[in-house]
Amino acid sequence: MTELPDKGNYCLIIEVKKDINIKIGAKGYINFNKGYYVYVGSALGTLSKRIERHLSDDKKKHWHVDYLLLNKNTKIKQVIYTYCTIKIECDISHHINKDSLDNIESFGCSDCDCESHLYYFNNYDDALKSSIESYEKIGYKPYKWFN
Repeated sequence: MTELPDKGNYCLIIEVKKDINIKIGAKGYINFNKGYYVYVGSALGTLSKRIERHLSDDKKKHWHVDYLLLNKNTKIKQVIYTYCTIKIECDISHHINKDSLDNIESFGCSDCDCESHLYYFNNYDDALKSSIESYEKIGYKPYKWFN
């Protein structure tokens, strides 16, 4: 059996427990509605270390998503990921965008032409289903970080 590389793509399913307004670096203040957000990212360095960093509260604010994750009213509920050695986050993002109710414009996508990499869902099940199916639609096997 071939060992999979520790590189790939991930979707963080983030619960926002109440309506909040957070300063996101140079973007300024952004309103986040109570519900679930899916953040799409890639880690072509070390996937496991990137996911563990996102799950940690002990980090410097580097990416847009760090500002959201360090807020006391947010929590990562699940991480859906896949192994790959090419950047597929924009393909994943486009599929999730079709399912989502809204997005935070230009969030997490300063290095590409996507409208956003952060998408809003009313409930967890819809966010989870969209994340899983986005991988399957482009031929990748999705994995869950938490069982």
